[in-house]
Amino acid sequence: MPWLRVLFVLLVARPVVRLWLGLTIRHQERLPLTGPAIVVANHNSHLDILTLYALFPLAVIRNVQPAAAADYFLANPLVAWFATQVVGIIPVKRGTKKGDDPLAGCRDALADGRILILFPEGTRGEPEVLSEVKSGIWHLAGEFRDAPVIPVYMHGLGRALGRGQWLPVPFFVDVAVGRAQHWQENRQAFKQGLRDCLLQLRDKVLPSSPYQD
Repeated sequence: MPWLRVLFVLLVARPVVRLWLGLTIRHQERLPLTGPAIVVANHNSHLDILTLYALFPLAVIRNVQPAAAADYFLANPLVAWFATQVVGIIPVKRGTKKGDDPLAGCRDALADGRILILFPEGTRGEPEVLSEVKSGIWHLAGEFRDAPVIPVYMHGLGRALGRGQWLPVPFFVDVAVGRAQHWQENRQAFKQGLRDCLLQLRDKVLPSSPYQD
């Protein structure tokens, strides 16, 4: 229900991120406004999805959907309804059996011209620590080569609501959006290049970093 997603962003995501936490974003103009496109971001908190939603204009939200772990968000029927119908997640099954396609929903979204939000680390990591990039993004980018891959790095959310926390702490959030990346035939080179780009964005938002352009 796209209209519920718009209301969720308007009434929940934006107030939490912009008023409760506080937000600075660099190069917001690099975010895609039409699809197909893939936005990839580091993953430290359940607030990551809210923050990414808060970066987009409301008129675009109907066309934006994040991929999220099915085993976590679909375990409880009420949470599952809220996650899929209100937040608008695309469930991704982790540890699937041979022959199953965990990225089927992501492929459908891109084929439908939507903007897909993907966390290439696969799961929430330690606060402000970037884990290795999984291969799923390489497969998707290879199938949808006209879809730009836009890296986004978010700093502060691991402290605002990290793993094991249940109450958001008002910790300021810095976000940097990178330039569009494109698929490479060499899987490792593509993954490493994407990770390097995220690390460069991290350097821009770290408080002590001299790289602020």
